[in-house]
Amino acid sequence: MAHVVVLGAGLGGTIMAYELRDALGREHRVSVVSKGSKYSFVPSNPWVAVGWRDRDSIEVDLAPACRKRDIALHPQGAKRLHATENRIELMDGTSLDYDYLVIATGPELAFDEIPGFGPAAHTHSVCHIDHALDAKAAFDQLVKTPGPVVIGAAQGASCYGPAYEFAFILEKALRDAKIRDKVPMTFVTSEPYIGHLGLDGVGDTKGLLESALRSKHIKWICNSKVQKFEADKVTVEEVNDDGSTKAIHEVASSYTMMLPAFRGVEAVRDIEGLTNPRGFILVDKHQQNGKFQNVFAVGVCVAIPPTGKTPVPVGVPKTGFMIESMVTATAQNIARLVRGEKPNAQGSWNAVCLADFGDGGIAFVAQPQIPPRNVNWSSQGKWVHAAKIGFEKYFLHKIKSGQAEPFYEKLALQVLGIDKLKAVKFEDV
Repeated sequence: MAHVVVLGAGLGGTIMAYELRDALGREHRVSVVSKGSKYSFVPSNPWVAVGWRDRDSIEVDLAPACRKRDIALHPQGAKRLHATENRIELMDGTSLDYDYLVIATGPELAFDEIPGFGPAAHTHSVCHIDHALDAKAAFDQLVKTPGPVVIGAAQGASCYGPAYEFAFILEKALRDAKIRDKVPMTFVTSEPYIGHLGLDGVGDTKGLLESALRSKHIKWICNSKVQKFEADKVTVEEVNDDGSTKAIHEVASSYTMMLPAFRGVEAVRDIEGLTNPRGFILVDKHQQNGKFQNVFAVGVCVAIPPTGKTPVPVGVPKTGFMIESMVTATAQNIARLVRGEKPNAQGSWNAVCLADFGDGGIAFVAQPQIPPRNVNWSSQGKWVHAAKIGFEKYFLHKIKSGQAEPFYEKLALQVLGIDKLKAVKFEDV
């Protein structure tokens, strides 16, 4: 009997455990190590930050689903991975041995890399439900006392979609509060151009997003390095294509939400042969680590090189479709290893993204996610907002019920037959 442990219970880790249970059957053990027993749907955090969702509406207790699926849940959290011993040291001092390990920890948020960065200092975040709830309290204060706003993504960030989403969601919430005219907005990003997204653009994301920002009177600064955050301003170095300083901007801000750079979590960082210098897990085309061949990784914790050189460091996002394809391939490969066979499954690493703008949005499909591509498509409309709501409802149901059904593959087929999704009425969702 094999024991497979999944380290992390986020978007990738939870469905990883479910798919492993389906792939391995009941004769093998599946365990999940997580900080706490609650699953939180991170894509809804921008809505939480303006009061359109609360904690209870986007969190699921994993314990019932895990019991139903015969998956052991260890909510103590991991202190340190001892890969040479096939052992995870847990935060309560106990240990968990494994035959196979899937690392799905997500990232650590590197707020400490810029002075004044993070919810403990001068900025807000939508990376965690607790951060988003703090951002909601600050939004309420902003409504009472309007002032300038800065939204964006710092140097080294690799997740740009939520920054754009929150800029437009916040803009819509300010309009609803009848104070948009009192709140100047600036989008600050390390991307070389608007709509780069860490993917060198997808379809016409550059044109679509520039037009959307312009239509909502949101100014922007690209190729930016944030020097420091303060309570009333953000100091930004704008650089030229050769990396030289173009300008220093002191952007007034009474409310700042910037996405940070990511790095690997402390429990797995600095393990020779397992991680790169940023602590991300090194894997091959089968999601398998080269040195520790009983270790796999999926999701944001996986090391992926950037799409190309940029004046300011820009990481590559791991979108939901890409993560889901990693998960399915990993489940199949571990099942093959358990049977004494060699891994042969590979993730498709395609991207299907719904970027919600509060009352509309932009969708894009990149196949594969890293260019050059066979499919390079983007579109916009109210149907994107409707589809994002449907996605949230379906995915939370999937987590609660313990289903392993691959959502993004279905979505990809529908998006490629885009008329079906466009037919969804905004009012119906």
